[in-house]
Amino acid sequence: MASDRADYDDQPNPAADSAPPLDVGVRMKLSIMMFLQFAIWGSWATVVGNYLDHLKFSKEDIGWIGSLMPLGGMVGPMLLIFSQLADRFVASEKLLGAFHLLGAGCLYWVSTITDAGQFWPMFAAMSAYALLYNATLALSNSITFTHVVGERDFPSIRVLGTIGWIAAGFALDYVLGSKEKPVHTGNTFLLMAVGLSAVLGVFCFFLPATPPSGRKGDALPFVKAFGLFKDPAFAVFFGVSFVITIVLAFYYSFTGLYLGKSHGVTNIASTMIWGQVAEIFFMLLLPWFLRTMGMKGVLTLGMLCWGLRYALFAFSAGKEELYSMAFVGILLHGICFDFFFAAAFIYVDKKAPPDIRPSAQALFTFLTYGAGMFIGNIVAGYLAGFLTTKTADGAEVVDWQTFWLVPAVGVFVSMLAFVALFRNGRESR
Repeated sequence: MASDRADYDDQPNPAADSAPPLDVGVRMKLSIMMFLQFAIWGSWATVVGNYLDHLKFSKEDIGWIGSLMPLGGMVGPMLLIFSQLADRFVASEKLLGAFHLLGAGCLYWVSTITDAGQFWPMFAAMSAYALLYNATLALSNSITFTHVVGERDFPSIRVLGTIGWIAAGFALDYVLGSKEKPVHTGNTFLLMAVGLSAVLGVFCFFLPATPPSGRKGDALPFVKAFGLFKDPAFAVFFGVSFVITIVLAFYYSFTGLYLGKSHGVTNIASTMIWGQVAEIFFMLLLPWFLRTMGMKGVLTLGMLCWGLRYALFAFSAGKEELYSMAFVGILLHGICFDFFFAAAFIYVDKKAPPDIRPSAQALFTFLTYGAGMFIGNIVAGYLAGFLTTKTADGAEVVDWQTFWLVPAVGVFVSMLAFVALFRNGRESR
């Protein structure tokens, strides 16, 4: 690539320090956008499985519906068409607003389905919502990167998304629900998500103007985004990210069940939320780590902590006296998420030329939040089933130690491949 962005390396970026401070009004609008973006997701994602179980949906039905979010990110043609529109034809903030308003309608449709016999309407409504919401993930990132200096400003804005998720979780437990009447016994949490989605949909039209950047006569932006694979460093980055995300999905699918079955934890939601609290702390430190360690060092540390987390889960499995090891694994979420996913979005922004950045973000979302997570959920489910045995009284027991050692090995192998193969900027010369 002839662009100076292609010469990005793992060294500190003096341009980030010399750039003028981000306008306070722009920062406030982007921060509100991020807060609402993830508050919407946090409003329903943590309890929808319990809600479906309360409605007497079968476990198979719950599994299929639960797979729709990563599947929505995996449906390449739809996601790439969305990013093409953002690149060439429609202002990104208007497209984002339209998708959130349509998403509010889909979630309201979900809230009206209260019978387990209505699997297909539920499946259709959640499928439509998954497609729309996954598109907004890429769009919100691309809008933010358009107006900020990525490594300097993005972490302090993206952290508002984590705060939004935490705020939604506390609202579910302490405002909408109670011990006597848990929130998943009604549809109020869905109506909360509907309201937040509608508010964000309208608010998006007041975001900083982000006009389409693709020029008339250009090749389709998403086709050009695939051209980034010609850069060996970018190809290694995407390949390792895809493989490692498969094993990262184990955490999101089975940690709650593991904590309950292996350590007797009952307050699972409020326990796991400490991972998001740690995420806030490390997100704010991310710019410092990027300056001192470089992008390769930060990504490697993120991968290392994923492997350590799984090892802690494995070696404390079934030993309640070692619960503190598992809790440390939860706290590692701050480094795991920030130093891998957040840093990766910054890397993609730096490598992609301006006219295809939304498509590059969409491509990364497709491979990680989409295909990788979808495959990982399926693999984790089959592995958990394979490692499950029944006792004489019919109780099911999972070999949690083996279950967590499998992704731990997968992460460490991926990390070693990344360290050996990733050569970027001046390292490749």
